[in-house]
Order: sequence, then structure tokens, then C-alpha cells
Amino acid sequence: MALVVISAIAAQFDLRVTHPGTGEIVVPVNLLSVPGLHRILTGLVTNFTSFAPLGTVLVALLGIGVAEGSGLIGAVLRLVVFSAPRRLLTFAVVFAGVLSNAASEIGYVVLVPLGAMIFLAVKRHPLAGLAAAFAGVSGGYSANLLLGTIDPLLSGLSQEAARIVDASYTVNPACNYYFMFVSTFFIAAAGTWVTERIVIPRLGKYTGAEEDGEIQPIDAKEKRGLWFALVATLLATTVLLLGTVPANGFLRNAETGSLLNSPFLSGIVAIIFVLGVVVGVAYGVGAGTVRSDEDVVRAMSKSMTTLSSYLVLVFFAAQFVAFFNWTNLGLIFAVEGAEVLRSSGLGGIPLMLGFVILTAVVNLFMGSASAKWAIMAPVFVPMFMLLGYAPELTQVAYRVGDSVTNIVSPMMSYFALIVAFVERYQPKAGIGTVVATMLPYTITFFIVWSILLAIWLALGLPLGPGAPVRLPIG
Repeated sequence: MALVVISAIAAQFDLRVTHPGTGEIVVPVNLLSVPGLHRILTGLVTNFTSFAPLGTVLVALLGIGVAEGSGLIGAVLRLVVFSAPRRLLTFAVVFAGVLSNAASEIGYVVLVPLGAMIFLAVKRHPLAGLAAAFAGVSGGYSANLLLGTIDPLLSGLSQEAARIVDASYTVNPACNYYFMFVSTFFIAAAGTWVTERIVIPRLGKYTGAEEDGEIQPIDAKEKRGLWFALVATLLATTVLLLGTVPANGFLRNAETGSLLNSPFLSGIVAIIFVLGVVVGVAYGVGAGTVRSDEDVVRAMSKSMTTLSSYLVLVFFAAQFVAFFNWTNLGLIFAVEGAEVLRSSGLGGIPLMLGFVILTAVVNLFMGSASAKWAIMAPVFVPMFMLLGYAPELTQVAYRVGDSVTNIVSPMMSYFALIVAFVERYQPKAGIGTVVATMLPYTITFFIVWSILLAIWLALGLPLGPGAPVRLPIG
């Protein structure tokens, strides 16, 4: 409603810019009018159903839901942590935390309390293990070796925003994968350093009443399931390699033979779905957790039950993005903002680091990554595009800023749960305790990720398949 009113106000002023692509004069469109009302009424449903992130997230989550519901993801996380030598235990906990964010909330629910229990079992302070796991799960939210549900969600929003300037621009869900992959090891190493050098010395020796918890290792059925999952993964990987590595691979672009604009990249969400189902079912058959197709459907249904709030969010995000496009305000702000930034003389690195800081601050007051990006993308993606920076780069900068303050933001949806976990080992703990414990991770992650982003931008490395850091201007 606020955007509708703003469009009416803007239409009363002589605001006009020249479209950088077509040369046409662009003026604000008043939605608080009879034609505007007609457009809102006739477009309300299609805005929602055609919103790019909606279908991609639902399909990806169905596949990941099978992998989670069968017990595969939980077993893999425990295996990673239990199989690590004691000297690498902290690294393994942080690393597993980073990997867990590919499966939505599983890391918060399973790995964070497990990290505390494991540290307690080896006579180390449990809050250090909890902090290490939480840092990986939430602070490392934009690093991973795998694609997760957040990737198609954010790329869909970025694509909608990019089309304010270029109606044909496509942002694929794997557009940040190279940067994410490399970031995983930097964040895991940084989280390990903070835990060992700052958090553990600060916490001192644990003297609480909580006794060593009984941590169940991987049992025989789970081991059998993991072997089944490994075989299924190798077979699936072989099929993908056969389709992408040869010059005439069946997943390459049929006309050019390139991986760019290929069925592989365009269908990455479908691939995530198929891999999740195939590997999850293979694990379930081996472990005995999947006995019929009803178990598979049940796992998918369970993953869908967590999406009620997401669907509400997407409905309003879809209307906001559509209205923003209709009013032309996004393009006007982008062109004017780009001119201001261009005249400032700031280079790409200061601009992107400034955007990282802005996102990190906003994240302290608005926890949802998708909700923030739905608001910020229509403004900043076109603005940076007009300066020659690709939407994929703006999205990466956003993801870095959104991640680093997750662990100190009380607005983060699982923050209350983390406080409850902490109170088990320190009954008088509260929000302040958690923030004080996690603040060194935020500072360190911000420094490490900012340096990595600056180096990446300076070298002009691709952020993912078909995802450059710069666009041609003109």
C-alpha cells in the first residue's frame, strides 16, 4: 500500500530519466488511479503464480525433503563430526555446520545441540562446541559445497530485479557456486580459529551441572544406508559428467555445445530435486527408513509443512516486485542512484564492501534473507547493473552481508532456539550472552569474506557458471 501511495506522489512531480537500454523517456506510473487499480486487480494472482522463486524453491525443497526425511542428512552430519580426529574436531563441527545449511533448518535443530554434546563428551566447554556449530550453520549461511534451497530463491529475485533494466536477463541458481565453494574452506578455517583462540580461552573450564551426554554414533543400519547413498551418488555423478564433460554431452546446449544457457544450468533445480530423491531413497532403503513410496511422499509432505510462512512472504514479495516494476520507480531510482555513485568516483571494491556493510546492518533488524532481498534487489541490482556490475555480483555481496550478522541478530528466526540451547549449560544466559559469544565470529567472518570478495572482484573471476562480475556498459 505504501508503494501505491508513493507512486501517486511521484507521479505529481516532473521525474523522468532516459532508459539506458532503449533511450526512451521513463516517468512514474500512478497506481492510485483507475487504470492502476485495474492493473492491480487483474495482476494479483498472476504476480504470485508467475513469481520466479516460488516454483524453484518448492521443487528443490521436495527433493531435499526426501534426503532429510530419510535420515540421510542427519547421518552425514554425524559422520563428518564423529570421524574427525580430535585435533580437527572444531574444524569438522564448523565445516559440517556450513554444509548443513543446504538443507534449510536441519543444522539449527540437529547440529547446534550436537556440537555442544560432542565438546562436552571430550571434556571441552559445551558452549564452545555450540558456538562453533552455530557459526558454521548461520554465519556461514552463504558458503557451501552444495546448492541449497536459498540459491534458487535468491537467484529468482535477482532475475526479476535485473529485468527492470534488461528484460531478457537470466540469473541461474548456480550463479554464485564458485564463490560459495571457495568460501566454505575460508569460513570453516576462520570459525575454527575464533573458537580455539578467542571463544574457548574466554569461556574457560566448564563447571556446569550438565553431565556428559550420550551421543549415538552411526549404527550398522545407518552405515548400510550411507553405502547405498554413496553408490547412488556415484552413479548420479557419472550420469551428470557424461552429460556435461564431453563436447557433445546431452546436457550441453544442443546448438553451441556450451554449458552456458544449457539444459544443465537451466535445469539445476530439477537436478537438485532428482539427486535429493534418488540419494535419499537409496539411503532410506539401506537404512530401513524408506520401505514404500508412502515414506517418500510423507517426507516430501513434511518438508512442505514448513512453508506456510514462506508462501505468505512470497505472495507479498511478488506483489511488491510487480508493483515496483509497474510504477517505473525501480528504474528511476536505479538510473539516478547510478549517476550519483558514478560521480562519487568510488571503484567497484569500495562500492561492494559498502553494500556488504549496509546489508549486514539491515540484517540486524530484519532477519529473513528472502524478505530483505525482495525489497533490496529491485533497487540495488539495476543500480549496479547500470554501473557495469553483474546481478550475480550484487547477490554475492548481499549474501555475505546477510550471513555475517545472522549469529548476532535477535531477529534471526532461530535465535530464540539458540538461546534455549545455551541456557541448558548456562542457566542465567540470555540474548546478551549469545551475542557476546558470537560477536568475534561476526567480525572475523566479515573481514575474511570482504578480503575474499575484494580479491575475487579485482581478478574478475566468474562467480559461478556463466556468471561474470562485470557487464559491458553502453
